[in-house]
Amino acid sequence: MGEGDPPLSSVKSVDRLFEIIRVLDEFDGARVTEVATMLEMPKSTVYGHLSTMHQHGYVIKEGNEYYLSLQFLRLGEHARWRKQAYKLAHDKVTWLADRTDERAQFIIEEHGKGVYVHRETSEHGVETDSNIGERVPLHATAAGKAILSALPAAYAESVLEDLELERFTEHTITDPDELRKELQAGRERNYVFNDEESTKGLSAVGVPVLEQSGAVLGAISVSGPTHRMNGDWFTEEIPLILLGTANELELDITFS
Repeated sequence: MGEGDPPLSSVKSVDRLFEIIRVLDEFDGARVTEVATMLEMPKSTVYGHLSTMHQHGYVIKEGNEYYLSLQFLRLGEHARWRKQAYKLAHDKVTWLADRTDERAQFIIEEHGKGVYVHRETSEHGVETDSNIGERVPLHATAAGKAILSALPAAYAESVLEDLELERFTEHTITDPDELRKELQAGRERNYVFNDEESTKGLSAVGVPVLEQSGAVLGAISVSGPTHRMNGDWFTEEIPLILLGTANELELDITFS
């Protein structure tokens, strides 16, 4: 929700629909009775929602089990490429992965979470369970903290107040004041670090990307195993590569 937006109200039937979609996604398909049991809904309600989604092509049925259909892929791809700036970011992410021989990603913020829009992994880069469209915590990721550091101060504070500072490793920053200090340091140097804060053994550097208006578009980051992400390579060279890439991307966005 953006600045000044009114509070959102929910429609119960729509809430139920999205809960059903979540279950089908999480469990890679399910039967009517299984969904009804997990969500504590009447089987007739679940069946009605699934039948409607089936009629519109949003689920498929194999035997007695329902699965999400590729209609969601079509919608997701539209959202992923709808902005010209997102398209421009793709080539930069690919270049970063090749240049650093690690994993690079472009992440945006939606509803207080970071969302992977683009991700490329080099030959020696490390794969994790983060996929395109995956939502990640802002406070525990380099790209997420880069986004927070570039937001207008008042809006950043409102976002921080809503964040649940969940602990993922012993290095995760869960104290709001400590996080504020970290973000202030990021504002001053224009890049931030993730030192095993989201995943043990994985470190990253993130840099914000701004639109022509000065609004935060998202962030680019490079991540890799901590034993490689150290010394001047981690603290100086990768930040310089990211800053240069972000500058080029912002120029591309401005003049595209």
